[in-house]
Amino acid sequence: MNNIRFLWSCLILLILALSIAFGIHALIRASKELSPFGDLLAWSYLINLVLAFGIVVLIHGLRNKMKTQLGFLFMAGSFVKFLIFFLFFYPSFTADEVINQNEFSSFFVPYFLALIIETYFSAVLLKNLEKENPG
Repeated sequence: MNNIRFLWSCLILLILALSIAFGIHALIRASKELSPFGDLLAWSYLINLVLAFGIVVLIHGLRNKMKTQLGFLFMAGSFVKFLIFFLFFYPSFTADEVINQNEFSSFFVPYFLALIIETYFSAVLLKNLEKENPG
């Protein structure tokens, strides 16, 4: 798979999956008589999309220079995601001193969905790297 097609595939899948999940998530919130976009829902989906794609782009860009450290880059990306959560989302969620189920799902549903896609594309990247440079 060529580089541009690989990255476009990742971006399109992230956008499609997170858009569908966002729509479902907003509908579920509305059915519970909650604000469909409350608890920073849209920001959470958008930030997770950007961070997941950014991590894949970073790993893709450094795949030949830092072949043996790609796993650490992947883990550092997850650390950055949690740092973003604790800096920007957590303070708003704990303003009422307790994180409820709706607030929790507002960040972690898009986080885990983006993580699954990010992991898949990183694994494909590593598999292709191994084929290109055996040994």
